[in-house]
Amino acid sequence: MLAFEKQAMLSGYKVIAGVDEAGRGPLAGPVVSAAVVLPDSFDVPGINDSKKLSEKKRETLFPVIQNHAIAFGIGMADHEEIDRINILQASLLSMKRAVEDLQVRPDYLLIDGKFTINSTIDQRSVIKGDALSLSIAAASIIAKVTRDRIMAELDLQYPEYGLKRHKGYPTKAHKEAILTHGPCPVHRKSFKGVKDI
Repeated sequence: MLAFEKQAMLSGYKVIAGVDEAGRGPLAGPVVSAAVVLPDSFDVPGINDSKKLSEKKRETLFPVIQNHAIAFGIGMADHEEIDRINILQASLLSMKRAVEDLQVRPDYLLIDGKFTINSTIDQRSVIKGDALSLSIAAASIIAKVTRDRIMAELDLQYPEYGLKRHKGYPTKAHKEAILTHGPCPVHRKSFKGVKDI
């Protein structure tokens, strides 16, 4: 899981940040990104693409990554920005914000997916990076847990939608709740399943 980081180091880069997002597919809530700079000595078993881990495992790893990382940053784009500039652009914007939130400035970025972000920092996009790069995998866990906690808070404001349970993803129960109650203020009005109601 360190091949991309080692390659960057061999090219002379010293501070490498992995960047990933969570929440492109849901019908509600923000897209949340994280950027994580790990130390060379980082050796925590079990870190993988957050989608492959249970919620309990992600919650366990979340503080471990935060405590061991040299730096981590969080970036978000809310439902209104998603509707205004589209989900891809909002995802890239949230990644940029996560990098800008880092307490140290990286000299190289490993970005999950096929797109790079608007930044002067040298970078590389890595398709399925959250399963191939340790720092991207760590970022995916930070982003996912952070977003899940935001959705749990939104669930308290809009309990009739079950946001804590499905995190805003288009489950049968969620779609039925939208049909019954109409969209709530944090629904993405440009998304199919919301805009047609």
